Amino acid sequence: MNRNTMTAYIAAAFLAFGTLAPHAMAQSAPVSKMTKAQAGYYHVKVGTVNVTALSDGTLAIPPGDLLTNVAPGQVASSLAASFQSTHVHASVNAYLIESGKRLVLVDTGSGELYGPTLNKLVDSLKAVGYQPGQITDILITHIHTDHTGGLMDGKRMVFPNATLHLDARELDYWMSAVNRAKAPDSKRKNFDEALMKVKPYVDAGKVKPFDGATQLAPGLRSVPSYGHTPGHSFYALESGGEKLVFWGDLLHVAEVQLPDPAVTIVFDVDPVAAAAERKRAFAEAAREKYWVAGDHIAFPGVGHLRADGNGYRWVPMPYMNDHVTPAAN
Repeated sequence: MNRNTMTAYIAAAFLAFGTLAPHAMAQSAPVSKMTKAQAGYYHVKVGTVNVTALSDGTLAIPPGDLLTNVAPGQVASSLAASFQSTHVHASVNAYLIESGKRLVLVDTGSGELYGPTLNKLVDSLKAVGYQPGQITDILITHIHTDHTGGLMDGKRMVFPNATLHLDARELDYWMSAVNRAKAPDSKRKNFDEALMKVKPYVDAGKVKPFDGATQLAPGLRSVPSYGHTPGHSFYALESGGEKLVFWGDLLHVAEVQLPDPAVTIVFDVDPVAAAAERKRAFAEAAREKYWVAGDHIAFPGVGHLRADGNGYRWVPMPYMNDHVTPAAN
């Protein structure tokens, strides 16, 4: 694939959300740097529960054109401090939870919607020994299609045996023709893609909405986190005295939003509520010292938060590879 085609895919991804100004679209985004595929999974243990981070790939995005409620020069300064330039390589992560006999997926990546550097989730899942048909449950943090795009491959359900769980507010908002009609022209594609990716599961009776904080399985519950979208939800997993909270889209550009949680992004449906929820969640995670996992934090996206002045610092989970391979007989 040549550079012009790759750049066109990236441009189309941004246009899907109607977010970039013409001058931003004129800039050529970086294309793929890697000539070899990365391993797209990382195993984590939470108490006695196996969790696996799954990579859907990365996408180069320009934070300077996407972040809002920022001071002049703030984004450039924060990116420079973390050795980033005008674009960052945003991870798109999902997570697999082995909960008894249930295989639970948290979000499903982007599918084909955002170009050739993504749509790797199924390959990552197969690399850890599971087929999409084995997934029993999918926890949707929200319906933006970098989280639900992987549900469908054309007209084929990628996860035909899975039940989708999501907040009823989220489902009602994106399935509503009235809300679509009220939306700006540039945002209506969001509703169309939501119908394309989620509605087939609704029609098949495979969606089980919940109302706010709900126990979904032993040690696994939803946590309301409304703002980024009307029904955006965290999922909290607890086992053996350990806790991991899956954050979904609480933050998009950690290099900027960790030091200043008030920074918002054009994807927020309600930026004021999204910022307030981010401040609350950051403070709680730092105070209670539990693990967190973010869909757009650099893969595998699991770590702790530590208070740092008026903001926070990301402390990634240390790499661990201490599995003992049984000796051959």
